[in-house]
Amino acid sequence: MDLRLDGKTAIVTGASRGIGLAIARRLAEAGAQVMLSSRKPAALEEAAAELAGLDGDVAWYAAHAGDPDQASACIAATLERFGSLDILVNNAATNPHFGPMLEIDRAQAMKTVEVNQLGVLGWCQAAYRAAFEQHGGAIVNIASIGGLGPEPGIGWYNVTKAAVIHLTRQLAFELAPGVRVNALAPGLVRTHFARALWEPHEAGVSAQIPLRRIGEPDDIGSAALFLVSDAASWITGAVLAVDGGATSRPSGGVG
Repeated sequence: MDLRLDGKTAIVTGASRGIGLAIARRLAEAGAQVMLSSRKPAALEEAAAELAGLDGDVAWYAAHAGDPDQASACIAATLERFGSLDILVNNAATNPHFGPMLEIDRAQAMKTVEVNQLGVLGWCQAAYRAAFEQHGGAIVNIASIGGLGPEPGIGWYNVTKAAVIHLTRQLAFELAPGVRVNALAPGLVRTHFARALWEPHEAGVSAQIPLRRIGEPDDIGSAALFLVSDAASWITGAVLAVDGGATSRPSGGVG
């Protein structure tokens, strides 16, 4: 199974910590040149220093994931620095509201859509026009198992992740055969972003997962490496749940 990415260049959004940083590490370990992107330069500089010395060269460019002009600028900087772009990982996301969906205000709702849904589309458009249209490529969008069904507290966030799942399948159809587009749907992962969902009651949450633990960022990083590699060359339009078996649990309904 060929999981090497020597000679390939990748952009990972939301890459300064958590799942994005873990994905970037896996890609660089496999030999890819990686451009890290997120909003805060200081966090990116620290992340790049953490990944220094891996097989692939690592650089960074600060960009707001929901701003299409900044996405295009990051892609241009990547092409200038590395001379190519072969892989895009759309990981950046936001969730400004926690609680019943009917209580979210319009500004919070629009911010979530801007980053989680329109942001993914904008980066895909910019990458395709700048590189993938001519040379092909691989895209991985980070969705969520929350996009597969209802869940308390983060309903609107999950609506945008459901949109990412359909966007992935639609783009896989439209961009084939030159560009493969797949999605990862993580379950509960030990990140700062998700800490409110696991930190207060990790033991109880883990007991409800068939593999008896919450996820680690590296679990998602390894899955992303597989999907962008030649080992997955006949996979497009797929949504891979990486959730310790959480979505395999019985629903509890009565037939």
